[in-house]
Amino acid sequence: MDRDGGRRAAQIQAAARRVLIVTDAWRPQTNGVVRTLESLGRELERRDIEVRYLTPERFWTLPVPTYPEIRLSLATQSSVGAFIDGVAPHHIHIATEGPLGLQARQYCLDRGLAFTTSFHTRFPEYLAARMPVHPDWSYGYFRWFHQPATSTMVPTPSLLAELSERGLGNLVLWSRGVDSARFSPGPKSRFLDLPGPHLLYVGRVAAEKSVEDFLRLNVEGTKIVVGDGPDRAALERDYPDAVFLGYQFGEELAALYRSADVFVFPSRTDTFGNVLIEALASGVPVAAYPVTGPKDIVTDSEAGALDVDLGAAVSRALTLSRHAARRLGESFTYSASAAQFLGALVPLGQMISQLATAG
Repeated sequence: MDRDGGRRAAQIQAAARRVLIVTDAWRPQTNGVVRTLESLGRELERRDIEVRYLTPERFWTLPVPTYPEIRLSLATQSSVGAFIDGVAPHHIHIATEGPLGLQARQYCLDRGLAFTTSFHTRFPEYLAARMPVHPDWSYGYFRWFHQPATSTMVPTPSLLAELSERGLGNLVLWSRGVDSARFSPGPKSRFLDLPGPHLLYVGRVAAEKSVEDFLRLNVEGTKIVVGDGPDRAALERDYPDAVFLGYQFGEELAALYRSADVFVFPSRTDTFGNVLIEALASGVPVAAYPVTGPKDIVTDSEAGALDVDLGAAVSRALTLSRHAARRLGESFTYSASAAQFLGALVPLGQMISQLATAG
């Protein structure tokens, strides 16, 4: 972060007493958005900033077709407004573009209040993979949704450039951090009964993650999948030699990471990839495609290999330095991530018209 950005973060931290984060993605979902918002909250509270969340757990919900673990809120505008009034936040950040995000957006617009948003997930591409909806149509909605925000936070420089080309404005960087104490190098304690090398994937088992690209690689060793999702049953049937472990958490997940020889990230649609920095912090070299997320994170060629041929990336990653991977992973800190977030916040009481005039 530059000097001006750091100064602004310090000023916001001094003024910020209560931040409301509005998100349609929340527990029991297991994904990068939820983990990012939870870790952000812990870091802000460590700085004596109160964090409140407006999530679907407060309302009746309906499951998303084909993705029942994701539930959409049926909250009314009045109930959302009453909750926000009760919290009386000094800053509002809208993290998702779903029903709760829409209600909070309308609350702010009705009162002429400034707010920030963030872009976490490529829903236009995910929707196009399941339904005949061209991404350009969906991005029209995203431009409309984010346009009133004083800033829209995005996790990587390459995504910022891409979204700018799609017409989204007021974009600022908000990177991610990793718990480098939990995700750390150590002895191999898992997979000892499986043929090596041990190739690990962690994440949703869904079409947009291209997990099958990983499973069909013609490489030696054992492919291990940690996570769950709508494609798991079919992939377990089609790839019986792979090991599927379902969701894993806490110390068990950390042990699985550090026991891997290479972390394979086959997704072409992620906006960041929290699992990448968890693997790197664990001292595990990464193999991935050279796309948004991996190309922003894997900036040391001794810590990971990026190639349009994923098998070639795996082969090279097997020769790389676990020390270099750890060093790169440690560079992504919660403190730096929170400082970027704070630097983009605006006071809730500042009118949007006043901000436009000042700009």
